[in-house]
Amino acid sequence: MNTEGLNANELLDAQVVVAELPEAPPAPVEVEAPAVPAPPPLVVPSLDDSSLYIHRELSQLKFNIRVLEQALDESYPLLERLKFLLIFSSNLDEFFEIRVAGLKKQINFAREQAGADGLLPHQVLARISELVHEQVGRQYAILNDVLFPALATHGINFIRRRHWTAKLKAWVRRYFRDEIAPIITPIGLDPTHPFPLLVNKSLNFIVELEGVDAFGRDSGLAIIPAPRLLPRIIKVPEEVGGAGDNYVFLSSMIHAHADDLFQGMKVKGCYQFRLTRNADLSVDTEDVEDLARALRGELFARRYGDAVRLEVADTCPKQLSDYLLKQFSLSESELYRVNGPVNLTRLFSITGLASHPELQYTPFTPVIPKLLQNSENIFNVISKQDILLLHPFESFTPVVDLLRQAAKDPHVLAIKQTLYRSGANSEIVDALVEAARNGKEVTAVIELRARFDEESNLQLASRLQAAGAVVIYGVVGFKTHAKMMLILRRENGEIVRYAHLGTGNYHAGNARLYTDYSLLTADVALGEDVAKLFSQLIGMGKTLRMKKLLHAPFTLKKTLLDLIARETALAAEGKPAHIMAKFNSLTDPKIIRALYKASQAGVRIDLVVRGMCCLRPGVAGVSHNIQVRSIIGRFLEHTRVFYFLHGGDEKIYLSSADWMERNLDKRVETCFPVEGKKLILRVKKELEAYLTDNTQSWLLQPDGRYLRNSPTGNQNPRSAQAGLLEKLTAPSISAR
Repeated sequence: MNTEGLNANELLDAQVVVAELPEAPPAPVEVEAPAVPAPPPLVVPSLDDSSLYIHRELSQLKFNIRVLEQALDESYPLLERLKFLLIFSSNLDEFFEIRVAGLKKQINFAREQAGADGLLPHQVLARISELVHEQVGRQYAILNDVLFPALATHGINFIRRRHWTAKLKAWVRRYFRDEIAPIITPIGLDPTHPFPLLVNKSLNFIVELEGVDAFGRDSGLAIIPAPRLLPRIIKVPEEVGGAGDNYVFLSSMIHAHADDLFQGMKVKGCYQFRLTRNADLSVDTEDVEDLARALRGELFARRYGDAVRLEVADTCPKQLSDYLLKQFSLSESELYRVNGPVNLTRLFSITGLASHPELQYTPFTPVIPKLLQNSENIFNVISKQDILLLHPFESFTPVVDLLRQAAKDPHVLAIKQTLYRSGANSEIVDALVEAARNGKEVTAVIELRARFDEESNLQLASRLQAAGAVVIYGVVGFKTHAKMMLILRRENGEIVRYAHLGTGNYHAGNARLYTDYSLLTADVALGEDVAKLFSQLIGMGKTLRMKKLLHAPFTLKKTLLDLIARETALAAEGKPAHIMAKFNSLTDPKIIRALYKASQAGVRIDLVVRGMCCLRPGVAGVSHNIQVRSIIGRFLEHTRVFYFLHGGDEKIYLSSADWMERNLDKRVETCFPVEGKKLILRVKKELEAYLTDNTQSWLLQPDGRYLRNSPTGNQNPRSAQAGLLEKLTAPSISAR
């Protein structure tokens, strides 16, 4: 018998001829099959194993890399692709100002601590340097080799010096003489002129000189700071540059005419550079009597924090870049050589060109629900049913209108509102000012420490106080991140509470760019809960028991862990169990550990995490039932939605909080239920739309990589944002 190719089980029954005996037929002999090695047992790591956790800063950096990838996506309009590339720059600036600065601070103060991922700050910084150097190189290659040539085909040109015509050179000389030279102040470097203190992220030039000046000085070096008021790109008149939109970089103009700034000396080289500094404010809230006054002092200091990154033109000689590194106490790994302008974010000014609407997203008009379109009294509508809005697909206007009506309504007694990022001159603030002037009791809880909005919030506080509103700066040690508004109105002799709760900020501009939910409600229990939370923020006293509202730092985290544990127990009993959640970041180790346990018990877990995700999905025996995806598209995903199957009694919550330690332990946050079968079904379907997106979604792999989804087989392309845009919005009159 031929046994070649038989498997182990077949060999057990095979009979093999061992000899040929002419006197008798051969006797069958059983041959024992070789033992087949058993597969190695699955080794399930402990849930405390550092390999199960991704470092938060590295995860944040990976998100920004996904943003950069959008610049290569030809399905986007060309100027929108440029915008994604510039958002990468803007995000990277903040990443260095806050994240990298924080890691360096730990090292400098000998406070290195490893998180759940086991990495120490110096190890993370080394990996960040490696990744950022690689991606910045890609960014400038995309800009120079892909986007600029593509823009040129549409008549949008950035004219480099080597392509200047005689006519353009003459125009640049006049412009430099009239508009730039009078404002610029070159600084020669010598013992009486030490290296200047340069503002964070400002454009500067280091100039190499030859010769002796009028006072006999010959240090050979000078610095040219470019004033912030000067535009970084200048449009060339058509009669000079020809048809189309033609631009010249300010840096090119300064390079071309640096000689004019140093009369009688020879400029051997002029090279642009930009310094990034630590911009995190360090106000010890426990040791200040006046938080607003302390923040004003810190805002000035932010411009001159410790250096964290140096960007220079890639043509800058090594001896000059080394000189700059020494001045700023930076290492070679913190130097980034770039092939183009060091301050790319200034290119945002051309991404909305009126002359090229075809290179931008098609405009749309956010819809106002029919219930509110013809209603003169928004209070009457809300008193009958909850109104749920999904921005930017549905308009933010009803939220503003509610406040405007409250400001004028003689039956409204008081308005209380939290403000995190709203802008000092927004419609929301205008309405609060009007309400205060109309004699309403207006109380605003303003979070002064909203990062990079501190100055705006200080102005906002001053404006409201001048109008007669009561302004509270939240709670010491806890940022007030909750988004809530409470209106008290007298109706038929009784006080009725109307509330707005949201997942996003009271900022009309952001409501056109961010996806967020808004709930307008007159629900009695929810209104009482909001009133209790305002009492806790404004006054003093013990934690008040809530009926429906979950709030951090008190009940939100515990309830989330309880809800995850319930799904875990149901799965362990063999019953259906499912968790769906969408938020910006997932970093809390306790939450991650609970999700791992749920996965091990058999709970199906679908997460949509836009940015940082420290959980590692798809690990056998631990997170094999967890899938994590990130959505990046036209709008910044900002909704926080939590779904639990809950034994068939589905629970859906909307929240201002991400699943991060800072949100759940160190901030004042709200989380509120979606109630009623119609609204629950609606939010569930909208959440599921993100789980079936196969064009703008990225799946997180067990090794920490993100792979972009694309339609396979007979699948139709599906985009959650495009679907919601089509379903919920009205086409603009100007849409093309």
